[in-house]
Amino acid sequence: MRWWDLERVMELEEELFPEDAWSRGMFWSELAHARGRDATRHYVVAEDGPRLVGYAGLAVVDRTGDVQTIAAARDHWGTGLGARLLTDLLTAATAFECREVLLEVRVDNARAQRLYERFGFEPIGIRKGYYQPGNVDALVMRLADPATANTGAIANGETGETGASATTGASATTTAAPAHAANPAHAANPAHTANPANPATSVQGTETHG
Repeated sequence: MRWWDLERVMELEEELFPEDAWSRGMFWSELAHARGRDATRHYVVAEDGPRLVGYAGLAVVDRTGDVQTIAAARDHWGTGLGARLLTDLLTAATAFECREVLLEVRVDNARAQRLYERFGFEPIGIRKGYYQPGNVDALVMRLADPATANTGAIANGETGETGASATTGASATTTAAPAHAANPAHAANPAHTANPANPATSVQGTETHG
């Protein structure tokens, strides 16, 4: 993902996450830490021709990765795009030498939870009222070693040709059930929310759509 992708990213962001969409400034803050030797972020987009159909992001702090967001256009749900995006993030986590990867997902999003479980994520706790303003709890999930993740999950019901192409750099491709970190402006648990003033040392949570 690069700065010139943000207009299309924001269109999809506001469509999929109307209650707690990230601001353009939040994406800018994340992308500022996605390039160079000291990068702590990895962001990708998925494109189908000229159209942006998905995006995903990973943050890394002290060798712990945190899935920040996974999103796919509604007409690409169920095509395997989500699984491919997640695979890209886990590949990045391995390159960052992460020892574990964490994420948050709405407790009522069973579809996303099944996707994560196929990759080896396991539930480790609940964050009460994490997603605001709906006051929805978040299930916290953990993958012990991204290098050994079950990326073969793509072949187990998450395949499907989409025609979407990945763009890497601060950009790449993948999604099925959008996942998203709580918006710091709305998060009920600021202890696990990105701090715009110090983005290199703070992490958001995730929610998934697709």
